[in-house]
Amino acid sequence: MILELADIRIQPGQQDAFDEAIQRAIRTVVGKAKGFQGYKVNKGIESPERYLLQIFWETLENHTVDFRGSPAFTEWRAIVGPFFAGPPTVEHFELLAKSD
Repeated sequence: MILELADIRIQPGQQDAFDEAIQRAIRTVVGKAKGFQGYKVNKGIESPERYLLQIFWETLENHTVDFRGSPAFTEWRAIVGPFFAGPPTVEHFELLAKSD
């Protein structure tokens, strides 16, 4: 399993609208993508315009090729992109260890 970690900064004062938009976009677009395994969204306490989105993919290619190369990526960006203060930082990770 691959973890996609996106560090998202949104425009000030848009938290409530973004909270709804990101959940809707995951539910209606990303959640239907090939290899999608689940997600978590955390919002900042000290930095209320900062969000950490974790999406779990079966393979790296499910995100980088299958999803990003599909019309679904354009749909995703149309829903959440207008809130972005700048491009998100996105990285991928493999699990090294975890607790029981």
